[in-house]
Amino acid sequence: MPKADINKAGWEQSEFPILCETCLGPNPFIRMSKQEFGRSCGTCARPFTVFRWNPGSGARYKTTVICQTCAKVKNVCQTCLLDLEYGLPTQVRDTALAIQNEAPTSDINREYYAQNMENKMEDGNQSLMQVGTRATSAGKEMLKQLARTNPYYKRNRPHICSFFVKGECNRGDECPFRHEKPVENALSQQNIQDRYHGNNDPVARKILANHSEAQGLKPPEDENVVSEVSPLSGAVFEGLAQQTSLFLSSLPASATELSIRTDVINSLPQIPSSQLRSVVHVAKSRCAFINFKDRYSAERAAEAWANGLDMDSERVHVKWGRSKGPSKSATPTAGPSAVPAPA
Repeated sequence: MPKADINKAGWEQSEFPILCETCLGPNPFIRMSKQEFGRSCGTCARPFTVFRWNPGSGARYKTTVICQTCAKVKNVCQTCLLDLEYGLPTQVRDTALAIQNEAPTSDINREYYAQNMENKMEDGNQSLMQVGTRATSAGKEMLKQLARTNPYYKRNRPHICSFFVKGECNRGDECPFRHEKPVENALSQQNIQDRYHGNNDPVARKILANHSEAQGLKPPEDENVVSEVSPLSGAVFEGLAQQTSLFLSSLPASATELSIRTDVINSLPQIPSSQLRSVVHVAKSRCAFINFKDRYSAERAAEAWANGLDMDSERVHVKWGRSKGPSKSATPTAGPSAVPAPA
């Protein structure tokens, strides 16, 4: 740390970057340039030491975009911002392990927060990412299934040539950029802040959605038509209400409505507790309906519980359920069951 100048007291100096195997490249011998205080961190806005290198033949030059303090706080690569242990976006990791994002996003607080984290890491802590007691066996199993163990060097390819897109590139095969047509989709709209803080990351959303579908939790295609079963008469109702319920089965015998609500809130730190509309517990059948206020929260919960939900050291099965009760305009039809059942 440059302590001589008080204006540089919060700036970062380092000798080697924190990188994943993919960004470092397959070549064991690379030439890397170093520039002290070359740019401001993409998350905390503090000047830091910038490293630049070429991962290998046919790859583009890569550079560090966040400081080492921010990388250690989230345990991510300084270049791609993916988790160093699992190779996944932070949103996927935090969703599986139920990690609460405590880093501020405002310009006023993020530099102060980074300085405090750096002071704590000077005591010997290598990373301040605390999993705590919320990490469950279901979440760890989910991460093992999604983890990227092998490097993906295709990610180091050059960017698309902007002149080729316009039809003006005259370099031909000698052009260092790719001659391809860009694909406009959600994955092309990424930024550092969303990737680092795990907010609305399109890559993470795609990974979580594909995994939940593979586990049998594909969201119902029709979001408005809901079939419901009355717990009293067994009649089946069809009404117009948004599908926002998840069905939990095989609950522990000691489960209560309060304990279920507590476990649900603790397992979904990324969803505000105010988005939980109600919990309908059927103790006799050892099942429950978790009703959310909107479809978005229900889908995020389904993605987080793709491998089940742990309650009292028991694995609870999760499926898309039916709503709590029929709408006013619903028309009842005969139904065989007297207990709510999953869709």
